[in-house]
Amino acid sequence: MHAYKQLVNSVTHNILEQFELRVETHLGSLMSLYELISFSLLVGWANVIQLLSSEFKFSNTNTVCETGQTTHTALTSFSKRNITKMSDPPEIVPVPKPRSRYLRQLSSSERYGVLSCPDLKAVTQTASEVETDVKHEEDSPDPQDVKNNCRETLPKPDSLISSSSSYDDCPATPDSLSNDQHHSDKASFTDQVMGVQTDVCINGEIYNVPRSQDLQNNADGPNIPRAATIHVSRKKKTLSGLRQTTECVVAQSSWLDVWKGRKHNVLWATLDGHTMSLWKKRTDKFTEYVFHVTSITNIREQDQGRFSIHLQKKHFEFMAHSEDVRQRWLMSLYSTRGREPLTEPKQRGPLIMKEPRKKVYTAIRGYSFWIYSSKEDFSVGLGMMCVSMNIACVKSTGRHSFSLITPYRTFNFSADSAKETSVWLERLDEVIRSALSYSEVALRLRSSPCNKVCADCGAANPECASVNLLVVICEACAAAHRFMSSNRSKVQGLRLDDKVWTEPLIQLFVLYGNKAASSVWGPSIPPTEQIRPDVSPDQRLEFILAKYHKGLYRKAHPLASSQKLLDQRLREVAAGPDVEETLSLLCSGARVSCSASNPELQSAISVAESAGQALQTELLRHNEFVEAPDFEQTRHSEEQIEELHGKLDEERFLFSQENESAACDVLDLTEVISVFDCSVGPSHEFEVLLLTDSVICRAAERDALLSHMLHIMKIVLAGAVVEEDLLGVCAVSRASIREGAALQCAEVWCTLQDGEMSIHTKHGSTDTVTLDSQTRCHLQHSENCILLEFPDRTLHMQFELQHSCLRWHELVQKTMCSSTDGQKRSGSVPCSIDRCISHITQYGLKVDGLYRRCGVAPRISKLVDALRVSPRGTVLETDELSILDISGALKQILRQSFEIIPDTHRPLWLKAAALSDEEQRLQTYRKLLQQLPPVNRATLDALCGHLHIVQMHSQENRMTAHNLAVIFVVTLFQELAMKAAMMQLTKELIVRHTEIFMNHVETDGEIITVL
Repeated sequence: MHAYKQLVNSVTHNILEQFELRVETHLGSLMSLYELISFSLLVGWANVIQLLSSEFKFSNTNTVCETGQTTHTALTSFSKRNITKMSDPPEIVPVPKPRSRYLRQLSSSERYGVLSCPDLKAVTQTASEVETDVKHEEDSPDPQDVKNNCRETLPKPDSLISSSSSYDDCPATPDSLSNDQHHSDKASFTDQVMGVQTDVCINGEIYNVPRSQDLQNNADGPNIPRAATIHVSRKKKTLSGLRQTTECVVAQSSWLDVWKGRKHNVLWATLDGHTMSLWKKRTDKFTEYVFHVTSITNIREQDQGRFSIHLQKKHFEFMAHSEDVRQRWLMSLYSTRGREPLTEPKQRGPLIMKEPRKKVYTAIRGYSFWIYSSKEDFSVGLGMMCVSMNIACVKSTGRHSFSLITPYRTFNFSADSAKETSVWLERLDEVIRSALSYSEVALRLRSSPCNKVCADCGAANPECASVNLLVVICEACAAAHRFMSSNRSKVQGLRLDDKVWTEPLIQLFVLYGNKAASSVWGPSIPPTEQIRPDVSPDQRLEFILAKYHKGLYRKAHPLASSQKLLDQRLREVAAGPDVEETLSLLCSGARVSCSASNPELQSAISVAESAGQALQTELLRHNEFVEAPDFEQTRHSEEQIEELHGKLDEERFLFSQENESAACDVLDLTEVISVFDCSVGPSHEFEVLLLTDSVICRAAERDALLSHMLHIMKIVLAGAVVEEDLLGVCAVSRASIREGAALQCAEVWCTLQDGEMSIHTKHGSTDTVTLDSQTRCHLQHSENCILLEFPDRTLHMQFELQHSCLRWHELVQKTMCSSTDGQKRSGSVPCSIDRCISHITQYGLKVDGLYRRCGVAPRISKLVDALRVSPRGTVLETDELSILDISGALKQILRQSFEIIPDTHRPLWLKAAALSDEEQRLQTYRKLLQQLPPVNRATLDALCGHLHIVQMHSQENRMTAHNLAVIFVVTLFQELAMKAAMMQLTKELIVRHTEIFMNHVETDGEIITVL
């Protein structure tokens, strides 16, 4: 079936190329070319051409008929070889009902499915007939004349717009004839008229013939968006000081549900008056689809927020989330009529594009490089993406390959030959040079792709730079920078200020420049606030003041709250090559010259000079007399709360106003900085935080909530953990962490789960710490920081949002209260002790001399440290020597972590051990157990229960209860261990564990054992 469709599509393409005849255009929705060729298999190509010529008045049909007959023969031969034969053929051959428009030329007996068509036998043409056709074709007129005649003499027939209801089996209406039925909710008029059958008789045998493609497409009904899967309350923040960009009549942009054929997606659509572009995300730099407005052949208005755009052979269907948005799009699209078409390509042809490897068709039009999915898309004007040559450079990467480098992506292409590659390189280089006029400084700075666009508005070919902020900017943005005065931004031109451009300064811009500066001054600017090159001067100035003067978009250094630590860290970094952190420190207000306040300290410039760091010295010199930034610590914003419906789509969260309506907005999950599980009792909800948005998602069931939350967490953590490890996670946040007194910070992702905090670094490593009774948590409001103090380390966690910081502090405090000393689901036993006991019980009960033999001291110490930091994450081996190391670690932890029997309780245990009556002695033990703190009691219970199991395997490990008591009496009673009574007491705790540690309750002199 697939091969049959391929052959028919190939024939369709050839006919369209030769005759420029688009049957779908002239026949409307009645017949696709695919159906026309399939129909010819049944009634013969000659009859089809006869009907067409009488309907459309072809001036010369010889070539059409002969070419079609040859095609018909090929299809017939293919059908005989490949179409699946059916068993038990029926006596009567079912034949498709002809379309109503052709019935006028058929007899009444033929109208109702009993065709006396001798052409069915013509499917098995003899070789002589084919030879005759070929000979006749040689005498036929020039195909160019035929296609010209066809183009000039093909008026739209009246029958296409007239009703055909005179036949009972042809219930056609004008609406069904005029509307595009590709995605209709009813059967197409073609299928209603034909009553398409799939069984065909050829030479007395029945074969399966594929049904109409249109029928298959129409079976699913109208295009509707996917239903929402979760309810969303969205709190959207917008800066009150910034005005939104207003769009002109021609320009338009919004989220739209888009259908291309049967493929559905939600895309960001933009129209600039010349091209319409469809993007996966608002922040993407390259499109999914792009086409010039002059490629549009028709615009159709539909209901329910829908409209469609047709490009000769292809079309898109769109659905807006409101009627107002749809009307604005239609008005803008109609306003683009009469535009100048694209220039003829200077160079075009097929290339192989790598990553992903795909054969594409490319063309150089004006100063742009267009990439098309195929030559057919090139002919209709539908591109995949368009690369502006004034922000690109090209270089050869091999004999048959070259790369097109832009600030945002590098495209790798290969051609079929070295000669073709050379032609492409020459043409591209020529276009790039004509699009740009370089000075020497500009040429070198633009060797870094990121410097080819303005750091503020994205305009191509910026001609200025701020040497202290390390940004390359356009003339318009330079004017706004000069408004801030030179004590904040030192603006220099790339052409006129040659003396300023020293070699170290040029190297700074080439190696860092816009890329490094953008990661500090604007790493996550909201798309709605980012300005464009065509923005008004007032809006441009507001944005630049907000960005550099107020620092609303900056990524603050983790030490930004302490001027002293900032200055100290700057001097440390200046001695090394880390220019990016130096830029971050300067952005956060670190002072280059601090010797005035403390003459004994070297300035950062002196440190850099002494260390021979030329780039650091150059950057610091340009920032030496710059005023410290006057940052606003809070964003003055206006909050808008929306009740929406949401559904997940890979790395996107789609929002709609109704359950099955078009998307009104899209959230990029890669911009999420925190996720919190906020479920309480029967309420199932979680919170997602971005820098500008807050989203609370609610579900009726816990499973539905977890499926959404885990999906978002996996995207956020970018493969750092598997889904199984996320079960039970209640918080995920991005933070900066530094340890102890060190000033070096690392950006990490932190997760909170079951009393443990896991720290995931960008290098893929994971560190896990236990939050227990020995952990101290301090909140530092001014720094959005949490200080976690452990017995052996101190962590400073700084969050990007105050809300994230407060939520983490609340959850950590809650975890510490509910999990004393690392208590887990297995009880209140410290996790490290529980892990060792469980591992030895599983793998070490048969080890000879268990707990008596010593392991290797260095390995034991290392194991103890690892278990304290990450009890669950520590890898424990199962061989005999490793078991001995683990048993040694357990004993060391029990001695060093805390006293199982507190010092004040030991005299009472000594008196109880001296009692002669066994029953009274055991009962006293139970009372003393109840007086122990819960953690101590649970730990003693777990230890004695474990030792009870060990002594039961004494025939294999030779560790009797007496031997174990000798070893552990010191651990339990320390200075009283030398007394014989205490030895006997320890032995009884092991041997009679079940009797002593069962929960006994004394009531009115009776002891009730609670099982």
